[in-house]
Amino acid sequence: MEPPSALPRGGRVPWQELLLAVSLLTFWNPPTTAQVTVESVPPNAAEGKDVLLRVHNLPANLIGYGWFKGTTIDPHREIVSYAPDSQEINPGYAHSGRETLYLNGSLLFQNINLKDTGYYTLQIIKRNVQVERVTGQLRVYQPVSRPSINISNTTATEHKDSVVLTCSTNNTGVSIWWFFNNQSLKLLERMKLSPDNSTLTVDPVRREDAGDYQCEVSNRASSNRSDPIRLAVSYGRSPTGLPVGTSVGIAIGVLVGVALVAALGYLLLRVKAGRASGQRNHREMGRPAFTPGHGPVSSSTSPSALPSPRTAVPIYQELQHPDRNIYCQINYKGQVSS
Repeated sequence: MEPPSALPRGGRVPWQELLLAVSLLTFWNPPTTAQVTVESVPPNAAEGKDVLLRVHNLPANLIGYGWFKGTTIDPHREIVSYAPDSQEINPGYAHSGRETLYLNGSLLFQNINLKDTGYYTLQIIKRNVQVERVTGQLRVYQPVSRPSINISNTTATEHKDSVVLTCSTNNTGVSIWWFFNNQSLKLLERMKLSPDNSTLTVDPVRREDAGDYQCEVSNRASSNRSDPIRLAVSYGRSPTGLPVGTSVGIAIGVLVGVALVAALGYLLLRVKAGRASGQRNHREMGRPAFTPGHGPVSSSTSPSALPSPRTAVPIYQELQHPDRNIYCQINYKGQVSS
């Protein structure tokens, strides 16, 4: 069924001979304020899709117009023509049954194939027998098939292994793109692509490289993406059998512990040395005083009468010779009567 805006089909009318005859003459394209143009929609079409050669600024009051395949006007390459007076569409020799003409001069191609690629010319015949021609281009590409990914190993050890991913496709003349976790892959210094982007190398692998990888192939008309393939990254183990991160943490903890023990030991030695010095000074202050010509003064030889070395505080009495600091007696708190 034809689209509502498509022109009705009919038999060949006399004006068509006029169209072909005028095309043999040297045509003159007068200056116009609105130039006729042809646009391909879409600009690049995939095989099996529909594409429209859209005409802009088609003038009014025409004798007729027709489409030809190629850049020359050849009756055997005529696709379709139209006479406004009779409002009938007339298929030409090059009509394949997939072309539909619209009132504004646009030409629709359905289910296009690679053979439809090329130039198409629209010839317009005005009432004053002036002829205008305009050319459009149809670009058709083979749709790309789904690519596949091969990976050297799906499980790699961090900082040790490298991974190579290869994108395989049956299409030629395509561009290849890489995706990581459904996002466009951002290449790092550890990542390298082959000249045609088909091979991705990650060396060395790190834990942040773990995830889903995909490749996408595309041409100017279509694109297709592979199924995801997952890379797992293990963190590796030290000679002790523990993960590398755990071993490093233990080593740092041991070093910190040794430093703390050393600092504590040094502090204890300083404290002990200070106490020993204080006790020596204290004992020297608690010894009995000697006077010239006299022996040491002792108040008692009984052990119970001896003062404790920690609490013995000398009491100085009866300074006999102030000029020489000589005492006649030194008693301790334990010997002083209340």
